[in-house]
Amino acid sequence: MEYKDLFLLVEKPARYAGGEFNLPDINKPHKVKYCIAFPDVYEVGMSNLGIQIIYDILNKDKDIVCERCFAPWTDMGELLKKYDIPLCSIETKTPLKDFDILGISVQYELAYTSILYLLDLAKIPFYAKDRDGSYPLIVGGGPCVANPEPLADFFDIIVIGDGEEANLKLTKLAAEYKGDKQRILKEAAKIEGCYVPSLCAVENGLCVTPVKKACVKDLDKAPYPEKPLVPNMEVVHNRPVVELYRGCYAGCRFCQACFFYRPIRIREKGTVERLTEELIKSTGTEELGFSSLSSGDYPDICSVIDSVYGLCKQKNVKIQFPSLRLDSYHPALSESTRKSGLTFAPEAGTQRLRDVINKNITDEDIDRTTRAAFSQGYRSVKLYFMVGLPTETDDDLRGIANIVRRIKEIHYEVHGNRAVSISVSASIFVPKPLTPFQWVPQIPFEEMERRQQFLRNELRKIKGVSFHWHEPAVSWLEAVFARGDRSLSKLVEDAYLHGAVFDGWTDKFRFDVWKESIERLNIDTNKYTGGYGLDARLPWDFIDFGVTKKYLLNEYKMALEGKVTPSCKLGCRACGASKYADCKIQKNW
Repeated sequence: MEYKDLFLLVEKPARYAGGEFNLPDINKPHKVKYCIAFPDVYEVGMSNLGIQIIYDILNKDKDIVCERCFAPWTDMGELLKKYDIPLCSIETKTPLKDFDILGISVQYELAYTSILYLLDLAKIPFYAKDRDGSYPLIVGGGPCVANPEPLADFFDIIVIGDGEEANLKLTKLAAEYKGDKQRILKEAAKIEGCYVPSLCAVENGLCVTPVKKACVKDLDKAPYPEKPLVPNMEVVHNRPVVELYRGCYAGCRFCQACFFYRPIRIREKGTVERLTEELIKSTGTEELGFSSLSSGDYPDICSVIDSVYGLCKQKNVKIQFPSLRLDSYHPALSESTRKSGLTFAPEAGTQRLRDVINKNITDEDIDRTTRAAFSQGYRSVKLYFMVGLPTETDDDLRGIANIVRRIKEIHYEVHGNRAVSISVSASIFVPKPLTPFQWVPQIPFEEMERRQQFLRNELRKIKGVSFHWHEPAVSWLEAVFARGDRSLSKLVEDAYLHGAVFDGWTDKFRFDVWKESIERLNIDTNKYTGGYGLDARLPWDFIDFGVTKKYLLNEYKMALEGKVTPSCKLGCRACGASKYADCKIQKNW
């Protein structure tokens, strides 16, 4: 039985077949073989822009061939183990252990056991200390490595920050010093953004060797895939996207991405127009996305949409905005975009709590935006909130229901008795590293359940509103790993060996396995969910993200006082990130 023979025995063989449109020349002469591995299924991984960018950059280099691998679903995983076949790449069906570098994207905390699942199926030892030079370099990267410590023992190198330049430099090193793993690690530690855990000093279980994040200084000139792979099956986000800018001006105090991706860097209007044309031409897409943390905040977004709308209409391509802030919505966006429904995130139900979290939107913004959207023909609204934010009270939860009532009233004023679809989703607040709330405790498990039930009861009083919520166990575990240290690698291993995998999938998440592992290893999880003292050394303090700890601490104190910080677009707030690159969005506003 060979690897390809298994395809006819699994539910979705297209996940492993490869051969997508726009595939690069994988058979060219090369010095280094790199495989990007994503610890989730094909449909999720192929929707990830970062994967496409790194894949494109590496394959354009004359000395590098880059392939892909996604976590096989459990049916395929069981067959690989049954027939003792190692996990292989999609493009050439090469075993992962035969590559020079295996780069694993770390997107969210609940993917940690799936990382070990990939290594296990590839027949690669979990721990870096157990791998000699015969195994590929295991490199991690992605947004979740804002705190890399719970995974540090598993990786040879972790790329922190933007991966475009760091991954290319690292791969060049692997070519130059091929066969000398220790020399590669030593030289890699000199690359900005490359964290080599085995070469860093540790005191009291915490890394103390400084590491600077990698940062693309000029995004407009940065490489971008103009001929991205076209998936050969339906994926989560089945459209190519143009990244408008990186970073976020808003400064929401709960949002890790806002601070992790600073400074704000934009792609110029002409570049956006050119990429739009190239992506339509090279993919045959029916829908095109514009991506950023808040696409409506791109400088003169209406002018950009106006300039590309003609081309999109000519090619019968719809425009999709996956992320809009309530205060950045403009009716002009509705005229040229897909009207399947709008998604907004007020996050909190009262102005008081929105001031605490620095969500610079008002009740007037909410009313004005929904009225404009309904007037433009939208009939469906999704609203995202958080439960358990710092200083939250039951009155703040009641405020969520009050917002929904106002939206229904506005719809009635615009459309009368015609039906409107309002969906409310409430996640549980997870305190994240590199945010002003990185010190605060998460609300206790029982309180999570009580507040969710309280909100559910309030929304039941309103006819025609659907309510969706996150499982408390999932959010609790996210908090444990978000603020964890190196001691948690044993927990990840133990949970995986006892059946935890694909934890991000509701039907696969087994909280009983995690609880048993925590008890077996005698881990005090309150150390992480209970918060940190303001003068404590945090597990991620060794990383220079640009944004200073002093700035974050000041923001936390302002939050407790209910004071807001104006957005970056109104002037620099001196967070420290501008030392990496100019915040060009200010100059183009």
